[in-house]
Amino acid sequence: MQLTELLSPDRIKIPLAATTKDEILAELVEVVAQNSSVRDEGEVLRAVREREEVLSTGIGGGVAIPHGKTPGIPYLALVAGVKPGGLDFEALDGKPVKLFFLLVGPESAAGQHVKALSRISRLLRRDSFRIRLMDATTPADFYSIIAEAEAT
Repeated sequence: MQLTELLSPDRIKIPLAATTKDEILAELVEVVAQNSSVRDEGEVLRAVREREEVLSTGIGGGVAIPHGKTPGIPYLALVAGVKPGGLDFEALDGKPVKLFFLLVGPESAAGQHVKALSRISRLLRRDSFRIRLMDATTPADFYSIIAEAEAT
């Protein structure tokens, strides 16, 4: 699975305006709702918040990958965003998070959900890739960085 199959420039928000963890989740879900066939935006946000209560998806290195499964959306959807300067997201390393990927989908897409999370994690292991994404100033630049990484 390629991230470029799930992501497009209109599903990337730079800069994210939120100043709290809860606001970031709501802002990212709003991007999903604007660019996907969301049945129930509130249900999608609830699912993401519930997953976040189990364990923070702030994985460290300035990255968070909030995600959830919900009937509020009919297919797997991915959005991304950059918060210059970062914010406290209760990341595992205690550092501010700048780079966000939000993945949501129905229970029926559980296999694809796991594959997408794995793909995101694999790409983000490369420090240079992660830093380039954090430094992207436009959605088109962000998308191009991902497309370039997936082509190699």
